[in-house]
Amino acid sequence: MSFKKLLIALYLFVFCFSFAETHEGTAEAAKDEKYNPVPFIMHHIQDAHNWHLWGEGHNSVGISLPVILWDNGLKVFSSEKFGHEEEKVAEVDGNFYKVHHNKIYSTDANGTLDMHDGHPTNNEPLDFSITKVVAQMILAAIIILLIGFAAASSYKKSQVPSGIAKFIEPIVVFVRDDIALQNIGSVRYRKYVPYLVTLFLFIWVLNILGLLPGAANTTGNIAFTMVLAVFTLLIVNLSGRKTYWMHMFDPLGSNMPFAGKILVYIILVPVELLGIITKPFALMIRLFANMTAGHIIIMSLISLIFIMKTYMITPVSLGLSLFIYVLEVLVAALQAYIFTMLTALFIGSAVEEPHHDH
Repeated sequence: MSFKKLLIALYLFVFCFSFAETHEGTAEAAKDEKYNPVPFIMHHIQDAHNWHLWGEGHNSVGISLPVILWDNGLKVFSSEKFGHEEEKVAEVDGNFYKVHHNKIYSTDANGTLDMHDGHPTNNEPLDFSITKVVAQMILAAIIILLIGFAAASSYKKSQVPSGIAKFIEPIVVFVRDDIALQNIGSVRYRKYVPYLVTLFLFIWVLNILGLLPGAANTTGNIAFTMVLAVFTLLIVNLSGRKTYWMHMFDPLGSNMPFAGKILVYIILVPVELLGIITKPFALMIRLFANMTAGHIIIMSLISLIFIMKTYMITPVSLGLSLFIYVLEVLVAALQAYIFTMLTALFIGSAVEEPHHDH
C-alpha cells in the first residue's frame, strides 16, 4: 500500500513540476493579473496532433504524431511541421495547413484564416491523423493483446494459471458470471462474453493510462465514448428478437383491443422507439462526463496555488488532489464496470426469451 502511495505522490510531484514549468515564463508578466487556469485545463483534456509531455516553447518536450490528410490526394507528414504548440504553418507539396482549435485548415503561406462568427471558413481537408487520443487507444489495444497472449501462453503450459493469467482470469470470470450471465441469461450469454470482456478491459486500461503524467484523456473524449455507444446500439438492435421489437411497436400486447390502443400508441410507441437512442446516449455521456470531471477537478485544485499566488496553499491543494486522484483510480474500474454492465443489460433485454403463462 505504501508503494502505491509513493507512486501517487510521485505523479502529483511530476504533474505540479511540469505545471509550474509551463507557466514560469509568464509568471512575472502576470504578477498583477488574476491567473486563468481554463486554457491549461482545456489544453489537457482536449485532443491534439502531437503528444505534448511537458515544457513550453523551445523547452517543450513531446512526441510528434503522423498527420494523414485527404486534400485532392493523400498527404502524410509529421505533426512536427506544426511545431510543439501547433502555431506554425505546415507546407506539404505546395499546400499550406494550419491548426486551429485542434482542426486542420487549408491556408496560404502566411497561415491566414478567414473568420466568420469566430469560426474559420477555410477549406477543411478530411483528417485521418493519428492524434494523441488515437495513439493512446492503439497503446491500450497493444497492452490488452500482450496480456491476452501472455495468459494464453500460460494456459498452454498448465491449466493452473500463472503469471499474468492469475490477474486476468478473475476479471474474465467476473465479467462472464456476474455481468454477462446475470444480465443476458444462461441461454445466450456465452456469445457476448468476448465482446464484454474486451469492452471492460479496454475502458479500464484507457482510464488507468489517462491518470499517468502527460497521458491523453481518451475516455473523456466525446467522440471515443460515442463510438463505444454506437457499438452497443448496433449489437443490441441487431441481436433483438421478435419479442423485443414487438415490445417496441405493440407494448400493451393483447391486453386490450387494438382500436382502444391507437390513441395510447400515438405517444407510447415513439417513446419506446426513442429509448433505442437514449440508452446508448446515456452510456456515452456517463463515461465522458465522469472521466472528464475527474481530470478537471484535479487540475483545478492544483491551480489554486497559482490563483492564490502563494505556496502556503500547497499542502491543502496537494492533499485534496491526492484524495481525488485515489478516487479516480477507483472510478477507472467503476466506470468500466458500469458501461459493461449496462451494455449487457441492454443486450439481455433484446435477446430475452418470451414469457409464457403457466
